[in-house]
Amino acid sequence: MNDGPRHGVPAVIHQPDMTRKVAILAESARYDVSCSSSGSRAVRPGAVQGAPAHSGICHSWSADGRCISLLKILYTNVCEYNCAYCINRSDNDLPRATFTVGQLVDLTLNFYRRNYIEGLFLSSAVCRNPDWTMERMVLVVEQLRRVHGFGGYIHLKVIPGSAPELLERAGLAADRLSVNIELPSEASLRSLAPQKTREGVLLPMLRISERIGNIADNRRSFPVRTMKGPLFAPAGQSTQLIVGASPEPDRQILRLAEALYGRFGLKRVYYSGYIPVSQDSRLPALNAPPLLREHRLYQADWLVRFYGFQSAELFDDQHEWLDDQIDPKAAWALRHPDLFPVEANRASLEKLLRIPGIGVRSARRIIAARRFGPLHPEDLKKLGVVMKRARFFVTASGKFWNSTTWDPVRAERVLRGLEKSGTPRMRQLPLW
Repeated sequence: MNDGPRHGVPAVIHQPDMTRKVAILAESARYDVSCSSSGSRAVRPGAVQGAPAHSGICHSWSADGRCISLLKILYTNVCEYNCAYCINRSDNDLPRATFTVGQLVDLTLNFYRRNYIEGLFLSSAVCRNPDWTMERMVLVVEQLRRVHGFGGYIHLKVIPGSAPELLERAGLAADRLSVNIELPSEASLRSLAPQKTREGVLLPMLRISERIGNIADNRRSFPVRTMKGPLFAPAGQSTQLIVGASPEPDRQILRLAEALYGRFGLKRVYYSGYIPVSQDSRLPALNAPPLLREHRLYQADWLVRFYGFQSAELFDDQHEWLDDQIDPKAAWALRHPDLFPVEANRASLEKLLRIPGIGVRSARRIIAARRFGPLHPEDLKKLGVVMKRARFFVTASGKFWNSTTWDPVRAERVLRGLEKSGTPRMRQLPLW
């Protein structure tokens, strides 16, 4: 099998040595943010080195909350596609490199044995065609698992358009699969990534979702104390959306993410602020990536996944973009003053989770603590409530925290930084 790059690709004149390859392909991989190891505790039969949950050169988080290190790298950055937003687009003038299957297997094992890494995040540009690229990525993972007994965490990116049998092999060897949807509308996909299609991205997601569901159903049907069948992507699947490269508002982006969670059972949607990497008239002229917008989308995503919100509640026709000054939960609360204040000693878990400054853990602590007696405002802080935000929206035994009163207008001014402790903030005057 010829693992080298296709003859005739102008960007590849010769293959650099391994040190240079690692530098090139690790740098090219840094724009993919959908890197996570959470959710996998599976112990693979025959594994003699590496552990997915009991181990913690990108940093991610294990299922038990510890920071772990992954080798985050591309198989190749030689690409047939010319997506406007991508650093590896075919007409970009940058150094190119391609591993062989054996080289990448040896690199992963050597890094693991030196305690540099505890797992692998493997992605790739599309070289030759999707099947050629995907097959070599799958071979890397299969050799690590079956030949070398590597039991560490592996996150494998799926190349849209690759054959279903390659997807099957990938899911049986990797802990997590991900298919990057990247752009939040079909119109933007046609404009910025014309060689990709909506169906090419969503169909693999559907197949992965159905396969994970079938495996779960089959494993539940096995009698107790018997073999439970093969694992398929035990840490589930994820995807990535690029924020700021196309004109869609936050409302549309979050509605898409909510649909992906519901339809395909995704573990995570990652949001990546667009980083200007090429000169293209189709792209917005940004001086810096929209990191604050990215952060607000993650906060809103968290509300949908863990706090019982629906994306439609966070927006309306006058608010299609998340507020850049206050977090989405506080913005929602300020738009619904009729629902506040909430009495902590009587509110259900669902209502507590909608109070700014109260998270899932502190809400559960409130439910548990009030069984032993009524709570008072000072007790809420001890239970982990962020009173800086919550004090305007919650009472305990009928009292606000620190002489606060229910005043939605003042609450908004304080949360926006226009007022502090009852005193308007002094604005710095220009010197000239």
